[in-house]
Amino acid sequence: MIEAHSTAYAAFRQAHEVGGSSRDRDRASQEEETALLAICAYPAVSEGDRLAKAQYLLEVEARGELDLPDHIQALLRSTMFKT
Repeated sequence: MIEAHSTAYAAFRQAHEVGGSSRDRDRASQEEETALLAICAYPAVSEGDRLAKAQYLLEVEARGELDLPDHIQALLRSTMFKT
């Protein structure tokens, strides 16, 4: 999931920097957002998964990109796994 988001984020940046069409920018934005929400929603169970998720999301947040209510809701829901 992290690799998928990194790829989607690179495509998003390229679409905006190169001056792609509005349709290309919108599609890249949607794909990046979907990939980021998947990471937020992932209920990491193992210590390694939790660490990888937290480290990656801290990097994303430092860029100012973890800013939608959907991100926070998905993160909180991901911690509520059933035991």
